[in-house]
Amino acid sequence: MNELLPLLTYCTLMSGTPGPNNMMLVASGAHHGYRRTLPAILGINVGGAVQTWVTCLGLGALFTAWPALHAALKLAGTVYMLVLAWKLAGSPAAQDRRPEQVSFAQAALFQAVNPKAWVKAITLASVFMPTGLDVMTGALLVSLVGAVVGFPCISMWALFGAWIGRFLSSPARRRVFNAIMAASLAVLALMLLR
Repeated sequence: MNELLPLLTYCTLMSGTPGPNNMMLVASGAHHGYRRTLPAILGINVGGAVQTWVTCLGLGALFTAWPALHAALKLAGTVYMLVLAWKLAGSPAAQDRRPEQVSFAQAALFQAVNPKAWVKAITLASVFMPTGLDVMTGALLVSLVGAVVGFPCISMWALFGAWIGRFLSSPARRRVFNAIMAASLAVLALMLLR
């Protein structure tokens, strides 16, 4: 019980605070609504759980042994987020259309280049692995707690986006919203690179 409360708190903070996943969900919720954003929510959750599980099983130790590998992955994630920001901002013609919906697979695979997701997974593996359990069971437990806590937290961002979407009835408003979301994602990407 003493180990569970800090784990729940950490997972809530990491899932509920702004980050690449949540910016993507706000944009998707605004343009497609909550129900059509649900595959992305599930993809983020499943991708994050698999990432945490694999990290708890030893990938975190690999990053500790070879920091350059972690730095390269962080750089790739930052570049990918900047590309997403560029696409979201789009050309003047593209801004009049809604962005493509993010699929389950895209959202799950995005976790591999999401720097915040790696920080969460490595911290869970290095700080919150339960004592007294074998590594496989502990990794599964930490991963499941992260997924259970994460689902309602990230869902709130998609619901917030769906609420904002009611005000995006004109192309001009969508352009402004997309520009704000793209700028937020770009700033976040550069902050995570530090």
